[in-house]
Amino acid sequence: MPEVSVIVPARDATATLQSTLDALAGQSLAPDRFEVIVVDDASIDGTAALAREAGARVLSASGKGPAAARNAGARVASGEILAFTDADCAPAAGWLEAALEALREADLVQGAVRPPPGAAPGPFDRTLWVQAEHGLYESANLFVRREVFDRLGGFESWLRPRRGIELGEDTLLGWSAHRAGARVAFAPEAVVHHAVHPRSAADYVAERARLRYFPALVARIPELRDQFAYRRFFLSAAFDLALVGLLVALACRRRRPLALTLVAPYAAVLASDARRWGVRLGPRVALAGVAADGVGAAALACGSVEARMMLL
Repeated sequence: MPEVSVIVPARDATATLQSTLDALAGQSLAPDRFEVIVVDDASIDGTAALAREAGARVLSASGKGPAAARNAGARVASGEILAFTDADCAPAAGWLEAALEALREADLVQGAVRPPPGAAPGPFDRTLWVQAEHGLYESANLFVRREVFDRLGGFESWLRPRRGIELGEDTLLGWSAHRAGARVAFAPEAVVHHAVHPRSAADYVAERARLRYFPALVARIPELRDQFAYRRFFLSAAFDLALVGLLVALACRRRRPLALTLVAPYAAVLASDARRWGVRLGPRVALAGVAADGVGAAALACGSVEARMMLL
């Protein structure tokens, strides 16, 4: 019987799943110590066939999203350790061995996530970085003892802005484990490489609208205030300060020096980001940054009203 069950939810993932399965096949842990379960979440492409050809155990799900798919995989898993990653991720060769070492002293382990070696994400591209434990417990690289997972009831699918997209189910699991007294650790040696997905500046800006749901997450997990919010209320303090400065400048010309002082920290951040991308891309990066922060601020305001949980 395998010691570890690796569970990979997948929907229409033929573009990236082969890399995931190749990386799992190349693990330094002995093959008889782990199994791979791909949960095909109502794909309309060849995801299931690809996974079967690669030798993975394939389970069909009904398209209710990744939380339900992971739970379905866990129900049929044989291992006492459940390992979760995604269909656009490629674990490093020592991933499972490093996580098992960390689990000697823990019940839930978050591993590191970064782009593939040699990748150079553009300023608007989407990928994932997890360099330390910061309280989100991303399921792109998450391990949990089966007994703890079952006791907590698995992933809760509760925040779904639209079909196939879920937010916060992994974060809630991690904090539920904390509250239940589970030992939680971060394993920097257990590395997963997350694919880089090209994205336009417009899509980069539009994604900030998802911040509308962050107040609802904080309402369920108040500990996140201490992790992410300056003074427990400000998610983007520099932008908020700059916005106040602009309002002061518009309302009272005599106080323009004060307004410039308030805007300065945010302007410095924009300038630093722009310099990083050079003369050609720098101005676009700065403009997109302002637009994204504006969309994010509006989304947070709406979400704060809806969740009755103030975040700015």
